[in-house]
Amino acid sequence: MKKNRAFLKWAGGKFPLLDDIQRHLPGGDCLIEPFVGAGSVFLNTQFPSYVLADINSDLINLYNIVKNRVDEFAADARELFTKSSNDAGFYYAHREEFNHCKDRYRRGVLFLYLNRHCYNGLCRYNLSGEFNVPFGRYSKPYFPQDELYWFAERSQNATFVCESYDVTLSRAQEGAVVYCDPPYAPLSATANFTAYHTNNFSLLQQQHLAELAEKLAYESRIPVLISNHDTPLTREWYQRARQLYQIKARRSISRSGTGRIQVNELLALFADD
Repeated sequence: MKKNRAFLKWAGGKFPLLDDIQRHLPGGDCLIEPFVGAGSVFLNTQFPSYVLADINSDLINLYNIVKNRVDEFAADARELFTKSSNDAGFYYAHREEFNHCKDRYRRGVLFLYLNRHCYNGLCRYNLSGEFNVPFGRYSKPYFPQDELYWFAERSQNATFVCESYDVTLSRAQEGAVVYCDPPYAPLSATANFTAYHTNNFSLLQQQHLAELAEKLAYESRIPVLISNHDTPLTREWYQRARQLYQIKARRSISRSGTGRIQVNELLALFADD
């Protein structure tokens, strides 16, 4: 079965793990994702409805624009995918425009341009909330026309909200299924790449997420699947999961793909049956 790619590039995106996630994700009336990211799981599952949340307001703003105005958006965004726009000076000028832009629609157009032209598709902000990823120097950045339209079609059954994971989980209703893809726990004290937004995801929040998953699964009978690195700490957090599945995945922030290493990842399923 064909896998559908997201229209954004995204560090830690789940496209490579889709088979494993689909295999272990229970069925239900609604899929809730508190860390939607690029949306690969949403785009490749068939739930009647979706609640898709993220703490990144630029991401959620963009998704609501694509959901409701895809024709206009695709036409306007395409104008920034030309030979002259694939230039460091052009990029930094438009990054500056983005960081001062208050218009939500224009901000969405610029966000897609930055995502496809910046280094490795990273999404990172400084402490002032300014996007600060450098120019990526690609020969010809891809304009994701088909992916935008597929996202728009699929999103008619989705609600996008900008909020913290605990708020999203507190509203989960019976019949829902939850998939959590939090910023991954560091493999070591010096390998903490979780600062995708100005709000870092702390070890305390990782533990809190596991506690909320336990509560949802065993008190409210709402199953929760969580993905993370396989470390002694994550195994401790997820010790009350019904199942722990170890999977292999390639992890890298290398633009060329050289030097990629294979690390173990975990899928922890909390379910009361």
